[in-house]
Amino acid sequence: MNNEKILIAPSILSADFSIMGEEVKNLEKNGADVIHVDVMDGVFVSNITFGMKMVKDIRKLTTLPLDCHLMIVEPWKYVEKFAESGADYITVHYEACKERLEETLNLIKKCGVKCGCVINPDTPVEKIENVIEMCDMVLVMSVFPGKGGQKFIPEVLPKVEKIRKIIEKSGKDILLEIDGGVNKENVGIIKKSGANVLVAGNTVFSAPDRKEVMEALRTL
Repeated sequence: MNNEKILIAPSILSADFSIMGEEVKNLEKNGADVIHVDVMDGVFVSNITFGMKMVKDIRKLTTLPLDCHLMIVEPWKYVEKFAESGADYITVHYEACKERLEETLNLIKKCGVKCGCVINPDTPVEKIENVIEMCDMVLVMSVFPGKGGQKFIPEVLPKVEKIRKIIEKSGKDILLEIDGGVNKENVGIIKKSGANVLVAGNTVFSAPDRKEVMEALRTL
């Protein structure tokens, strides 16, 4: 994965859990670049999704990178297990880690996995500015985490622009991901702001033609 093109990362939170294997294979067949795995614990966010076993089982079915977004309390306790399960990227929230963010990112790297930090829509960029250069990916939430299908919050775009400038100044190959409410109508302004990894759940999974919608998000 590099940041020279737009990468589409469908969120399997919007998949049919009863046929998850088929859903993952279908995404790969239809042009997904990344599989985004939303891990929620019912504590950091109100929803509960899935954990290490789902990641391990999906890993057997696809060669696509698995982007594990940990929306959980004390994520440092679980990093090693997600790495062992086959995660390629592990992203953790500033809001869950606070002063332990740098330590947690280093732990992810020690496990041989690419690391990322995440901020919620109301968290200023300044909270993560000191760790951006050590990340392989920075994720800006464009909805409040916890459930799929929410409406995009355009007020986050200046944050994306600010992070893009920091990344460019660093000269490093750091992916800039956005997650929440991404669709054909807003994808143009999202990409213009500097995001190059687009997480899309309902937009992809509800589409009659998933290949067409992923290509549209990539090229519009």
